[in-house]
Amino acid sequence: MFRDFWGRLVDFFVNDIGTYYFSYLIQLVLYFALFYMMFKVLKVNKSERFVAMIVFFVILFGVSFAFSDTIASQTLIIIIFMIALIVFTMFHTEIKRTFLDSNIKKSKKEKVNATGVDFIIEETVRAVQNMSKKDIGALIVLSDENLPEGIIESGTVVNARITSQMIEAVFYPKAPLHDGAMIIEGDRIYAAGCFLPIVQNENLPQELGSRHRAALGVTVAANVTAIVVSEETGIISIVRNGAIVKKYADAMDIKKALKDFYWSDFN
Repeated sequence: MFRDFWGRLVDFFVNDIGTYYFSYLIQLVLYFALFYMMFKVLKVNKSERFVAMIVFFVILFGVSFAFSDTIASQTLIIIIFMIALIVFTMFHTEIKRTFLDSNIKKSKKEKVNATGVDFIIEETVRAVQNMSKKDIGALIVLSDENLPEGIIESGTVVNARITSQMIEAVFYPKAPLHDGAMIIEGDRIYAAGCFLPIVQNENLPQELGSRHRAALGVTVAANVTAIVVSEETGIISIVRNGAIVKKYADAMDIKKALKDFYWSDFN
């Protein structure tokens, strides 16, 4: 078996590559591009177990190709593209978000200090609950500097310290920036009055207003968390990954969303 394998290996490098070098080069480039895109999406979305599965299958069928005929090569191609199709089907939202994020130039801002996180969380929760009680609409986006520049440019850069008074002042109904979204980055209210992409989905409930649709849209476009306060009902919702993960959110739910956002910087 080893002699047969060695003979195939020599024949491949001596004869096949010299004859079909261009075809092999194209296949190699395509494979590298395919694997790079798959691994990038999986890594960004913390799905390393799928990386291990793909590597296992590639090695398995690579060995079968080395000790078999060209049918194994065809099988390998089919398997790889099947895996790619499965990954795309399961992570189509994440794939879209990953490629949008790849075009964003992230600045090197300092992360919020751990000692200030509790204060920021308490102030934000207080502001959200106060607005909920008064039926004041609000849309807050927690961003790790990964929003498309067009969203930031659509609003006004505030760069203000996070306090409950500042948050409520921005969303005060007669304030000029109240209709847009507030962008929080680190320990600062970075921008306000920003316009977000609206999700286009006819199957969404009619009671979801423009703020909820904007929150759904921005969490598809970027890996962010959105907190929405309904102007009609005062209901607080938390949105991630293009879905409302918590409706009728209370103080504990808001705190958890904020802790997940801030403490991920220290993991």
